[in-house]
Amino acid sequence: MPGALLEIAGTGGPIIAILALMSLLSITLIAVKALQLIRVRSGAAARDAALVQWAENQKEAAVSAVATGHSPADRVIFYALQGTLKKMPRKPLEAELMRRGNAEVESMNRHIRLLELVAMVAPLLGLLGTVLGMIQSFQELEMAQGSANASVLAGGIWQALLTTAAGLVVAIPAAIGATLLATRIDGAAHDIETAVGQFFLLEDTGTTPESG
Repeated sequence: MPGALLEIAGTGGPIIAILALMSLLSITLIAVKALQLIRVRSGAAARDAALVQWAENQKEAAVSAVATGHSPADRVIFYALQGTLKKMPRKPLEAELMRRGNAEVESMNRHIRLLELVAMVAPLLGLLGTVLGMIQSFQELEMAQGSANASVLAGGIWQALLTTAAGLVVAIPAAIGATLLATRIDGAAHDIETAVGQFFLLEDTGTTPESG
């Protein structure tokens, strides 16, 4: 069986091996990032309830409502509530919330670029393997001075094309995974901006903004 697989891979064997490693890497990254991002959009109802409590001057209860949150927006708004309770000046508080929000987004985005790189490079590697295989097939045809068996030549060509197919098989899940994960990260970043904006609007006007 291993010998048959090597024969199918033909001259694209090394590239097939590289693509297999890239596939393993991308699948692992997708699984790890999916687990990391599973809760990043949670806690919206708790944050809205906390802002209502804050507006009703139940400040300690509001802080407690978001203290156990698991999302980036929960952590940022928790710091905003605590900082305000401790009489932190407005400008430093805004700067620190921006820094924390950016840090949360950066943490969520970690390794997404690597997935995008796999999605971009895998088809090119597959195409490279196909081109090299085709070159070798036509070199063999030239050496045989046109007397090569057509079935042997066709076999060499389809083995070469196999690397392009393998490259696409690796690239498509990586591209889909990177896009879906990036979309979730964008949503979580929007949740952070919304939560902080609602909090400062509440502080400035004394009224609780409508959610959604």
